[in-house]
Amino acid sequence: MWTYIIRRTLLLIPIFLIISVVVFSLIHMVPGDPIDSLLGPGSIASDRVELTKLYGLDKSLPVQYVVWMKNILNGDMGQSIIEKQPVLDMILYNTPFTLRLGLASLVISFVLGIFLGVISAAAKNTFIDYISMIIALLGVTVPAFWLGLILMLIFSVMLGWFPVSGSGSFQALVLPAITVGLGGAGLIARITRVSMLEMFNKDFVLLLYAKGLSKPAMIVKHIFRNALMPVITIIGLRLGWIMGGAVTIEIVFSRPGIGNMLLSALYRRDYPVVQASLLVLTMAVIIGAFIADILYAYADPRVRDLYK
Repeated sequence: MWTYIIRRTLLLIPIFLIISVVVFSLIHMVPGDPIDSLLGPGSIASDRVELTKLYGLDKSLPVQYVVWMKNILNGDMGQSIIEKQPVLDMILYNTPFTLRLGLASLVISFVLGIFLGVISAAAKNTFIDYISMIIALLGVTVPAFWLGLILMLIFSVMLGWFPVSGSGSFQALVLPAITVGLGGAGLIARITRVSMLEMFNKDFVLLLYAKGLSKPAMIVKHIFRNALMPVITIIGLRLGWIMGGAVTIEIVFSRPGIGNMLLSALYRRDYPVVQASLLVLTMAVIIGAFIADILYAYADPRVRDLYK
């Protein structure tokens, strides 16, 4: 097991380097630069030259990348050109808001998704099955930003049950968490249903029927446990989207977090903030996939055997 973990961990190093190059290159491909936001009306050419040199933007892109990566490896994400604050402090301030929303949506995804998948498989080809799969299909296909606006219209504007925006209370977390969580719940429900239906066709299930075990007991004690293998993979992948999946919804509900910070930095071409934010979000997804690999290998020894 440790050999597998070490190999998967070492694989993260080239992935991190590739992601860093892509993140650094993307922001520099966008027209404009942060100097445009700093210079006011009436500025002269010498002001631009001075500011460009001050922030190191006069150097070639390879040199800028090497300097940036060296600082990142030393724990220094630079300073915001616009806000004049350390980027690391800005990320540390906004991350808890994003994590709170991501974790809440993750709980909703798995509780609701597994519940819908189990009852759908147990009641195959019945009204309950059809309703459960319709809910799952809507969760997968409906765009999150549109669903967020609809929930906001119904439960905030029309009913007044929850605030329209903000993050100062538990009530302000409910609608954004449901919006993000429904998409994951739909995917998990469909995977859980398929996996459980496959278990129903296994030989050991016929043996349990022959022994007179009731269907609920069979599902809880035997089928559900064996059907969780594919779901474990989704758990790891959704862990990665705890931060990434909440970005759009933060903007819809005007919540503080990595998403709003990234959007503001993109608008003003604040290179250090954009680069650090994108790097954090993409690495969160990669680490989530890494955790999924470890969990899957722990649950299924056949995966570990492939690396011996």
